[in-house]
Amino acid sequence: MTAGSPAAPLRVLVCDDQMLIRTGFTTIIDAQPDMEVAGECGDGRTAVELAHELRPDIVVMDVRMPVLDGIEATRLLAGSGVARPVKVLVVTTFNLDEYVYEALRAGASGFLLKDAPAAQLLQGIRTVASGAALLAPEVTRQLVGRYAARIRPARDEPGDTGLTPRELEVLRLIADGLSNGEIATRLVISQETVKTYVSRILTKLGLRDRVQAVVHAYRTGLVT
Repeated sequence: MTAGSPAAPLRVLVCDDQMLIRTGFTTIIDAQPDMEVAGECGDGRTAVELAHELRPDIVVMDVRMPVLDGIEATRLLAGSGVARPVKVLVVTTFNLDEYVYEALRAGASGFLLKDAPAAQLLQGIRTVASGAALLAPEVTRQLVGRYAARIRPARDEPGDTGLTPRELEVLRLIADGLSNGEIATRLVISQETVKTYVSRILTKLGLRDRVQAVVHAYRTGLVT
């Protein structure tokens, strides 16, 4: 690509078993100058096959789908051990939030509600495609917090995280659902410093993004 030339559009694979929702998503995405729909499908098995074939930048994945559900499809595309993981943005409804938690554990980089405004869907796609996680603070509190009492520390998780006391403090605040700005205010430090701490935490724990950090914090008992 030559200097000054426009960036290639984000290629999005849309997976939802409801045709109306799928059509709505594809129409909204294709109308954006920086995005294009690489493909669409209505079941998890086809989602995995198309993702391997088309190599989209991001997959917008429903949770409940026939043949193979969105959680297992996400695990096959973005889970631990996947050689060439694909970024997955899960879409769901409020009454499926427990499934979404499992999808995040399976490797999804974030999720949105199906009734989110179009602008929020588009911003979510751009956020996840950029490598950032999409897990709104209020959703962290509602989702992970709600099921925290049922999460038991994994026996195979190491007890010593290698994190400094300050890094542990930042991790706990992330798991509490605070944004970088809120963490900066709470600890009286700059947002750039918070970003540095988050980066160190992810590197030391071998995690991909903030979503995995939140799940890790609950699984290891760092947050109860």
